[in-house]
Amino acid sequence: MKLEQNEKSLLFSETTIPDIFFAEHLSQLPGSYLKIYMYIIFLSKYKKDIKLNDLSKKLNIPLKSINDGLKFLEENNLIIRKSNGYIIVDLQEYTLHNLYSPNLTISKSKIEQNSKNKSRLKVIEHINNAYFQGIMGPSWYNDIDLWFKKYSFDEQVMIALFDYCYKRSALHRNYIQTVAESWASNNIKTYNDLDKYYEQQESLNKYKKIIARKLGKHSGLTQYEEAYIENWVLNYNYDMNIIELALKRTTYKQNPTFEYINNIITDWHDRNLKTPSEITAFLEQRKIQEKNAKNLKKSVNKINYEQRKYDNLDFLYANNINNKEA
Repeated sequence: MKLEQNEKSLLFSETTIPDIFFAEHLSQLPGSYLKIYMYIIFLSKYKKDIKLNDLSKKLNIPLKSINDGLKFLEENNLIIRKSNGYIIVDLQEYTLHNLYSPNLTISKSKIEQNSKNKSRLKVIEHINNAYFQGIMGPSWYNDIDLWFKKYSFDEQVMIALFDYCYKRSALHRNYIQTVAESWASNNIKTYNDLDKYYEQQESLNKYKKIIARKLGKHSGLTQYEEAYIENWVLNYNYDMNIIELALKRTTYKQNPTFEYINNIITDWHDRNLKTPSEITAFLEQRKIQEKNAKNLKKSVNKINYEQRKYDNLDFLYANNINNKEA
């Protein structure tokens, strides 16, 4: 594997890393990948040719992790693959190019010039100071502006987005993008929407714990079982009072599955039953209908039995007459 670097970097005798790396990329690199990146930058200065096995031994990192790390660095635009090795990306040039690509990016100065975005600039400055210690990378300005446009978040939701990721020690683009996509898919645009979403999630988690406990699932619910509950609550708009009625029905069945419970609740939903009282009335009515059906069946069986008994007597009577005539 041959490593190269731009010729202008050979003018320096020391191995240098631009500050943009620390502002834009450091938080996204796992520890072993960071070791790989730092070492190949050092080797590239001398245009060293090193085999992956040797790199694995030198850094005390498994060969698979070396391959995974190089792939990760390539996907994150830190290195470029060539037929005989890799080129180290000039991060300053790469970032500058992205910032000033027409119709795709926006710089901090452009935001300041646009009066419509002055409130957003305050939000970005707050994010910079609160979560990046005042040294947020320049490409973040572009990302935040694009997220404003793509998801139609208001300023409070954008701050909440970064606060959510920061508290989970996941302040990197891929994670923030994933959370933003999730919020947008749940129709979150304003902070009031977000507040309702949090309440909804809190209720869901509470319901999941209650249901797991009542069904004796002490190890927790599977992803598919949780999906059933989310459907009952979010799509059917059923609360725990109605779900409780369905859970009680499981006492009539041995080893009931979630599919069995779901069939019960879905049947209620398809019948447009919306309250516990409506469901209770429906169950009582069906109980009466089943009882009447059983009684009717008994009556029919009794009539059939009497009819068969009568037919048998006629048969015997006919046989006796025939015997006498004979």
